[in-house]
Amino acid sequence: MSEHSPATTAERNRPRGPDTILRALLRPRFLLSAWPWRALAFSAGSTVVLGVLLSVAGPLYTPWALSFGLLLVDPEAFLSGAGIALVLTGLALGALLGPLLGPVLGTVERWRLGLLHGHVAPSGHRPVTEPGPAAWLRVRYTEAATWREVAYAAISPLTHGLTVFVLISLVLSAFLLGLSPLLLTSPAETVTLGPLTLTGPREALPYSLAAPVLLGLALYANAFLAGIQGLVARALITGPPPEQLRAELTEVTDSRARLVGAFEYERRRIERDLHDGAQQKLVAVRMDLGMARLDLEEGSGADRRVAAAHTRIGELIDELRELVRGIHPRVLVDRGLPAALGELADHNPASVSVETDLPRRLPAHVEATAYFVAAEALTNAHKHTEARSVTVRARMDGEGTQERLVLEVADDGPGGADPGRGSGLTGMSDRAAVMGGTMELSSPQGGPTRVRVELPCRTDPAPTTT
Repeated sequence: MSEHSPATTAERNRPRGPDTILRALLRPRFLLSAWPWRALAFSAGSTVVLGVLLSVAGPLYTPWALSFGLLLVDPEAFLSGAGIALVLTGLALGALLGPLLGPVLGTVERWRLGLLHGHVAPSGHRPVTEPGPAAWLRVRYTEAATWREVAYAAISPLTHGLTVFVLISLVLSAFLLGLSPLLLTSPAETVTLGPLTLTGPREALPYSLAAPVLLGLALYANAFLAGIQGLVARALITGPPPEQLRAELTEVTDSRARLVGAFEYERRRIERDLHDGAQQKLVAVRMDLGMARLDLEEGSGADRRVAAAHTRIGELIDELRELVRGIHPRVLVDRGLPAALGELADHNPASVSVETDLPRRLPAHVEATAYFVAAEALTNAHKHTEARSVTVRARMDGEGTQERLVLEVADDGPGGADPGRGSGLTGMSDRAAVMGGTMELSSPQGGPTRVRVELPCRTDPAPTTT
């Protein structure tokens, strides 16, 4: 029996070779692999992309080319105003037409990056959920991914041009060196490559032997430049890989669950401290004031002041009880959401009917969120709409991991509820979103107003200590 444990599925499916062109460059068998040819295909595609880009988007690059040429030829003329005007023209054209060019180029380049990284790169664009070209333009002109693609389109002529220039120069030099003995058939012919000048076949023969080395160098140089171009492209026109997105989503979900659990614990602690601490002390003070009145002459000034303090303490106790009920009512902990909704209905000035169909107790964080939403919706119905009747419905929907609580609060008010007017609707929506739920609002002019909240009921996000 082997002492090594069997390979896992992930290990068996893990690619055995490098997954990027730059990593492949470090392998001793690079020239014997498929990577040099993939890099050549990428560079050949860069030639095509560069030609199409300059043909289709030439007007976008013309102001920049002219300003750069003017800067090299006559810097004083550039600074005098002509160059600045060209730069401003280039910026205006880029801001106006760049978002139309960038996404198209980004789509093509993300597909081509598969030659360098073994997979098609994901897009960083947001999906357009509304139909029509206006919605598409609004999303594309306002997202950062589009402007990164515009920046990539701005530098693409330089990166593509450099790669094509180096590759063609090295390949032509290699072919000229290799064929130089055959080209120098007469004394009048010469072959010049930079500082090197060959005048005869015998002189050229040793250099022709270096042609294969130069071709290999061209493959390495092309792969390196293609890899650098791929890094720039990945930084500007691709979104995070799906694995990273899933990891980040999992971390956000776990973090949100921990925050919800901590919030629930702190709220219960505050409720407990107010109920068992401050409230009991105020009750004791009120009793002491009542006992003190027995020792005072009835109707005296001291008796009137103690009686007034006794009354104000009673009012403060009532307000504190309402505050404690709003933070986390004891009935919600002891008897669950149906009883807590019934108590809310009893304390509301309007006529409130409660309909619940909950076969079991829900997780504590779900009950607390549903109670908060119901309390806020009833407060809004009374203060902002003066509704005469309100209906609160709570039921379970879905099964297994898709099980969720559906809470609906509907009133007969005049409608027209607007989250932007500070009516608490935004807070309700945020509270539901923290729990991974959703909120829908329907409030046409003339009414009725209906708030619908759905909260997932999978598990309690974190254990809380009471």
